[in-house]
Formats: sequence, structure tokens, C-alpha cells
Amino acid sequence: MDQNLKTIFDFIQQNENLTADEKDTFSKAVKDVDKELAITTFKLDRTEKVKRTTAILLEETIEELEQKRKAIEETNVALTKSMEELKAAQAQLIQSEKMASLGELTAGIAHEIQNPLNFVNNFSELNSELMDEMREELAIGNNQLANEIADDIKQNLEKINHHGKRAADIVKGMLQHSRTSSGVKEPTDINALADEYLRLAYHGLRAKDKSFNADFQTEFDPTLPKINVIPQDIGRVLLNLINNAFYAVGAPPPSRSEFGTGSEGGIKERGTDYKPTVIVRTSSWNPPSGGRGALISVIDNGPGIPAHIVDKIFQPFFTTKPTGQGTGLGLSLSYDIVKAHGGEFKVETIEGEGSEFIIQLINE
Repeated sequence: MDQNLKTIFDFIQQNENLTADEKDTFSKAVKDVDKELAITTFKLDRTEKVKRTTAILLEETIEELEQKRKAIEETNVALTKSMEELKAAQAQLIQSEKMASLGELTAGIAHEIQNPLNFVNNFSELNSELMDEMREELAIGNNQLANEIADDIKQNLEKINHHGKRAADIVKGMLQHSRTSSGVKEPTDINALADEYLRLAYHGLRAKDKSFNADFQTEFDPTLPKINVIPQDIGRVLLNLINNAFYAVGAPPPSRSEFGTGSEGGIKERGTDYKPTVIVRTSSWNPPSGGRGALISVIDNGPGIPAHIVDKIFQPFFTTKPTGQGTGLGLSLSYDIVKAHGGEFKVETIEGEGSEFIIQLINE
């Protein structure tokens, strides 16, 4: 019993002024209070122990959380570094793909530049001869004939100027293709851009492989308005699609071992009358959002794409070409470029008949 309560209890028992019943009543009350006090003391003691235990657990939890916070910070730093390295690697891969496509263009560019240079050289030599003739006519006083020769020289100089600009435009296009994109859209003649890359791709392939032979056709919409695009980026897309189309019509048809079983009947065999053909087509397009846009199609009559890999062709690093002949990045980068222009990029293909890659551009 509590010491104070015991003193009160003894006092009650020794008090002669209280009756026995009163002593029993008061004693019972004291005992009840002592019992309640003991229970309260027990509860307080248990609460204190719980408090101490909770404080210890809380301290350990705070320490553990601090360790986890530091670990998360270290992980974030590592992830940030990895992301920067990944972006750098991606940029390097993109630039490598651009330079690879530039290498494919080199032979075609050389062929295209040679034509205007031949004109420049020929007209320059002709003008040199005409100058001698004009001096002779002037020496004998035949001014009328000298003037006619001067007119011919002037016309030849205009032709030299025209073909010189043509060569300069080809070089400019080459530099635009190789440099990092400025990211600035500008009104672009899609027909001229497509025609340029079609001829460059064809002559480039012919220069690498003299046995390569394929027909190419253009079906351009003459009413197509200029479209606001980044020309060097769309040029890269066209170059990739055209090169792929020429590869499709020039390479041997894929076997089942390369593409699997395919769909019904597999790949149709090419007959002796098969004429490999690539068509580049443009047309006006009215987007649902309004205004006018452009459709660009690159069509080939190659073996087509098997149904079970169509959904994979835009994935990075996916390629059906033999090792060393493709990075698998061309279509993936092309898809990203078209999407960045707010356009759509899709493919329609039939095994044994050919493929059509379609670009939808909005004139923003």
C-alpha cells in the first residue's frame, strides 16, 4: 500500500471515536483508492516505457530515412549522369547516321556537280573562241558580226552563271544535309527537294555499284504550295526512304529464313519481266485541323514487308539488312523528324507487291 494511504489507514484503525462500521467503510475506501493508485501508477509506468520505445524507434526511423534520402540523392545524381551520357550517345548516333547518309550522297553529289561543271567548262571554252572571232571581225571593221558574236557570248555567260548557281545549290544542299539542324522552319518547295534527293540517291547507288539498275519516276503535284519545314531534316527523311526503296527493289527477295514464315504463301517470286521501280509522289492534303498540307509517298515494287515485322520497323536498331549494311536507325530517326514537324508517318505494304511510305505534313 502507498505509504501515505497506509498512514491514513492506521489512523482510521486507531481512532477510538469511530465505530467499527465506520472504520470498515473508511478502510475500504482507502484500499479502493490504493488499488486505483496502483493501477494508475502501472499505466503511467507502461506509458513511459512505450514513450521511450517509441522515441527509440522514431530515432531509428529518422536515421533510416536519412540514409534512404542520401541513397536516393546518390541515385538521382547517377541517373542524371546516365541520362546526360545517354543523350550524348544518342546525339552521337544521330550525327553518325547523318554522316553515313552524307557518305551515301557523296557519289551522287559528285555526279550532279559534274553536269553543271561540264556546261561551265564547255561554254567557257566556246566563249574564248568567240572572243577571238570577235577581235578578228572588229579588226576588219565588221561591227555587225562582232555585235552578233558579243550577243552569243552574253548568252553563254548567262548559261555559265545558271549552271554555276546550280553547282552552288548542290553544294549548299550537301552542307545543309551534313550540318546540325538549325531547327528553323522555312517555306520549302517539296517537289524540288524530293526531286533533288531522288536523283542524288540514284546516282550515289549507281556509283557504288555499277550493276545496280532501277527505274525511278516522279509524280509531283504542280499546284503543291511551299510547306514550312526544316528542309535539311525532311531531306534526310526522303533520302532514307528513297535509299530503302532502291535497296528493296535491287536486293534479292528475302527468304523465309530471314523473315520467318510470313503470311499465306510467303514472298512472291520475281518473274523475268520484273522491272525494279521507285516512285516519288507528292500531292496536296487538307488536314482535319484546316489549311493545306502535303503528302509525300515513296513507293517501290519490291518484296514488301512481312506482316509480323511491320510494327517493328520504326523501332531503333531494328533492321532486316545484313550485318554491316544498316544501323537500324534510319526509319526511327525519320519517324521522330516527321513527328517533330507535327506530321504523320505510316507505311502500307503487301507482301510480294511492294511498299508505300507516306509522310503527311501540315503547313504550320
